[in-house]
Amino acid sequence: MILTVTLNPALDVTYRVPRVELHASHRVREVTQLAGGKGVNVASVLHQRGLQCIATGLLGGLGGQQVRADLDARGIAHDFAGCCGETRRSVSVVSEADGDATVFNEPGPEVGPGDWQAFEDHLGGLLRRLRPAVVVVSGSLPPGVPADACGRVVAAARAGGARTVVDTSGPALLEALAAGPDVVKPNREELAAATGERDPGAGALLLQRSGARDVLVSGGADGLVLVEPGGAVTRAWLAEPLSGNPTGAGDAAVAALAAGLALGRATRDTLRDAVAWSAAAVLHPVAGHTRPADIDRLLPMVRIEPGPRPTRRATSRPTPRPTPQPTPPEEASHADPTA
Repeated sequence: MILTVTLNPALDVTYRVPRVELHASHRVREVTQLAGGKGVNVASVLHQRGLQCIATGLLGGLGGQQVRADLDARGIAHDFAGCCGETRRSVSVVSEADGDATVFNEPGPEVGPGDWQAFEDHLGGLLRRLRPAVVVVSGSLPPGVPADACGRVVAAARAGGARTVVDTSGPALLEALAAGPDVVKPNREELAAATGERDPGAGALLLQRSGARDVLVSGGADGLVLVEPGGAVTRAWLAEPLSGNPTGAGDAAVAALAAGLALGRATRDTLRDAVAWSAAAVLHPVAGHTRPADIDRLLPMVRIEPGPRPTRRATSRPTPRPTPQPTPPEEASHADPTA
């Protein structure tokens, strides 16, 4: 069982137009509206791959109702806590001429202390009931939640015996490190913003010194760089470049990471899956979707090789404060991820 946590989900609206041009009127060829947000996309990919997962987080208003209705229609299990305010929309404009996407993300609803406490109680109940093998927390934070919200989720999951994956950015990423996540997955820009390092290996080393275990850095067409605790670096990339919609590529990679942890797959196999699943997502016009045939075709195209060990010394970047550890649920155990 894999539990995905999306604190700031969205109703993803995708417009397809012939070509995006600034200061011009556009005729939309196609409109889709789907439940979205990074963790929801992760759950969608896992569901398509036949893995047992449940999506949770905070939903409110008409947008929240639409998200729930779409998840029901797609057969994706979910159990969200309610909140005041309106769940945000994320609008993507996809240019058919070149496959590029322009994305507009709303900030999300203001979450009050009562709503946040209700969510933490709700999450605790899910962890006790489901006993997930892996918990994924990903995406941005809505206004009003504590700065260490992702760290609190990681701490609660670890107390219940689950492995954890974090995919967020900025202060939320730094605050999550003190809780000791098993994997963090920033992209190159997010890593540089958090650490001040442009080199993926050096930046990953700083995240590890603040509490992360494995660090997976995504670099778009350049593939993935995995830095393990002992300093071993592995690069993985697709032999042939692809064009398409990259919006959900990182979420598909996170789904592969979570699946690898839940199934106990070897690191090299999980990394190969992450590249192939990510590339397959690029070929789909909307985020959170992959085609099995695409993944099967792309897997043999993945190249993996060792990279140079990071050698740079840590900088004076601030370290987030420790995250309070909750009381572990009783009789924690892992559910069968293939059940």
